[in-house]
Amino acid sequence: MIKTSDFRYELLPELIAQTPLAKRDASRLLVLDRRRESLRHRHFTEIVDYLNPGDILVANDSRVIPARLFGRKQKSGGRVELLLLERLDDLTYRAIVGGKRLKPGVIIELLDRDFQAVRLTATITRSLVGPLREIEFERPLDDMLQRLGHTPLPPYIRTRLDDNERYQTIYARPEGSAAAPTAGLHFTPDLLASLRENGVLFETVTLHIGLDTFKPVDVEYVSDHLIHTEWASLSATAARRINEAKLAGGRIVAVGTTSVRVLESAALRSAGVSGELNNVSYTDAIGVTNSVCPWRPVQAFEGPTDLFIYPGYRFRAVDGMITNFHLPESSLLMLVSAFAGREATLNAYATAVERGYRFYSFGDAMLIL
Repeated sequence: MIKTSDFRYELLPELIAQTPLAKRDASRLLVLDRRRESLRHRHFTEIVDYLNPGDILVANDSRVIPARLFGRKQKSGGRVELLLLERLDDLTYRAIVGGKRLKPGVIIELLDRDFQAVRLTATITRSLVGPLREIEFERPLDDMLQRLGHTPLPPYIRTRLDDNERYQTIYARPEGSAAAPTAGLHFTPDLLASLRENGVLFETVTLHIGLDTFKPVDVEYVSDHLIHTEWASLSATAARRINEAKLAGGRIVAVGTTSVRVLESAALRSAGVSGELNNVSYTDAIGVTNSVCPWRPVQAFEGPTDLFIYPGYRFRAVDGMITNFHLPESSLLMLVSAFAGREATLNAYATAVERGYRFYSFGDAMLIL
């Protein structure tokens, strides 16, 4: 059985990037070659050297919404913080709450970005696991969210972000995420143009990032971890282009772990597996490297996915991955370890620590091929 502690590593706090670099593509790039079991230290602009004509990059185009709201309890005036994770209907959201005694029936008065009261209230309607609640607003938030909301930076970033667009990818379009798909933050228009000129294709999928970006794995055994569903979409046009690129001899290179989950969910559907993808059977093999099935075409879909990828999972769609460096014992680190092998991944992380790479959302990147 794979333990959560098998994905622990030591990180110096000063290596956690607090701000983005002045230029998006100026970050460092650690290239992990699974076949040769080698590491190379490059810069992100040099990713062009590792992608071939006909390869297709697949990126998550979800846009971060200003999902962090502040308010006060109507009766006591106590401070309340809300992080909207999922919209359930026009009025109801699933959210992480911060504050004392936030139980069903509590009414919250919302504050604007200047922390002034506005004529809008929300009521806690249901308590879920831990700080998770269902919240019902008195009227739709659509026209007010930009006025009320703050960019929901991760808790390990303590420096104020002056330009909120630096927490968005340059190709972000549909709104819905509570966190950025950070592997894509390194791309610039010039870099994408250079890749295109070299014959590298580009396509997007959508996965609106929610609870599992923030939820730690707090069980002893990885297989006991409950992963929540997140809404994802792969259009028929995108699926056709991805499949055509693969059939023509190109590699499918996912930009970020969220793109991996969409692509693998789509391939499982193509293989006849649907419903709760988290129940897909695979071996708990901690030493597995290059764990792959015969390639399966991706199938267009729209809806929830709960696919939890950890070592032993056999990849059906993805040939390569661009990813940032993730938190210890996180489900994202487990996904990367499933793709590259746990030992190879942790060795790469140890090397990155030794070489002073920048970690997490605004940090440096890895390319795994």
